[in-house]
Amino acid sequence: MTPSSTASFRFFTSSVLASLLLFGSVALASASATVRIHDSVTAVSALSKLKVKPWSSHAGYARSAFSDGWGDIGNCDTRNYILKRDLTNVTWRSGASCLVATGTLKDPYTGKIIKFVRGIKTSLAVQIDHVVALSNAWETGASTMSATSRYNLYNDPLNLLAVDGPTNESKSDSDAAAWLPPNRAYRCAYVARQIAVKTKYRLWITSAEKAAMSSVLNTCAGFKLPSY
Repeated sequence: MTPSSTASFRFFTSSVLASLLLFGSVALASASATVRIHDSVTAVSALSKLKVKPWSSHAGYARSAFSDGWGDIGNCDTRNYILKRDLTNVTWRSGASCLVATGTLKDPYTGKIIKFVRGIKTSLAVQIDHVVALSNAWETGASTMSATSRYNLYNDPLNLLAVDGPTNESKSDSDAAAWLPPNRAYRCAYVARQIAVKTKYRLWITSAEKAAMSSVLNTCAGFKLPSY
């Protein structure tokens, strides 16, 4: 091998190694952006491990910083995927690959039974709630997340529930210190889901939020985290 070809080979080898190291580190960073949720862990235990800090700045917040709309899960967009998961007696829009036409929701937030009918004047009776509100997520760590992590948080079924529309609107962007479901029987599950989301995406909680969550979990100390 000539000196020039030897130098070229060394350059090629070093370039390949550098690329492998670069993409390897990107993959590791991506993998560590979230924490795996184990449904054997109690909400009380997970809550004790969340960082407690004041809200960060609201500056720069916009829903579009997370996603410009629902993503896709399989052949469904995220909204219809959650409707399919949470409703019973589901019927489908003819000619569409995944469009829920009607169904029945036992609303977790109120306990009411809601008949969902797709339509301009009726679809909003059932809304998809971000259990950890996006504004709250922004102020507790999401503002410094990667765009990919924010997109994943927006579309993650763990953070989504089909619920009564007006009740969802009354919740707005409140955290557990400011709002809990009127249906007291669902509060443990609600708080546990918030804790699971905050654990998965490495978000923190405020001291008021922790106090509210702890108060709820005092009635159900063995309640486990949901994993989905």
